[in-house]
Amino acid sequence: MLALGIVVIVAFVIQSVLSMIQMKHFSNEFIALRRRGKVAVGRKSGGFHAGAIVMFLIDEDGIIVEGKKLEGVTILARVTDLNGYEGRYVGSLRREDGPKHHRNLCRAIEDAALTYCKFTAGEEIPEPPSPVGRLGAAIDHVAGQLASATRVRAVTK
Repeated sequence: MLALGIVVIVAFVIQSVLSMIQMKHFSNEFIALRRRGKVAVGRKSGGFHAGAIVMFLIDEDGIIVEGKKLEGVTILARVTDLNGYEGRYVGSLRREDGPKHHRNLCRAIEDAALTYCKFTAGEEIPEPPSPVGRLGAAIDHVAGQLASATRVRAVTK
C-alpha cells in the first residue's frame, strides 16, 4: 500500500513539473508575440478531448500577421505555427474556418474572433469557468432535469 502511495505522489510531482514547463513555453511564446504587437487569444478546454489555445498577432486594423496554436491532450503538447490565416480580419473568423476534425481548435479560433470583437466594442470579457465551476454547473443541470421530470410525472398522474 505504501508503494502505491509513493508511485501516486511521484506521478503527481512529475505531472506538475511537466505542466510548469508547458506553461512556461506557452508564456514565452505569448510574450514574444506580444512584444511585436497586439495579440488576439482564443481558447477551448478539451476535457477528455484535445484542448486548444490560439494566438493571432494582429496589426492595428485587426488583420492577422501570424498565428500560433497549442493543441493536445497531454502536457507534452507544444506551441506550433498556425498557418493559413495571414491577411484575414480576425473578427470575421468563424468555426468553419478551422481545420476539419479539430473541433476544439475550430472553437478556439471562433473564441479569438469573439473576444476580439468584444474587446473592440468595449465589452467585458468574461473569465471561463474553472473545472470545479463546470462540474457544479453540470450537477445543477442534471438536478434541474431530474426535478422537471419529476414535476412532469406528478402533473400527468
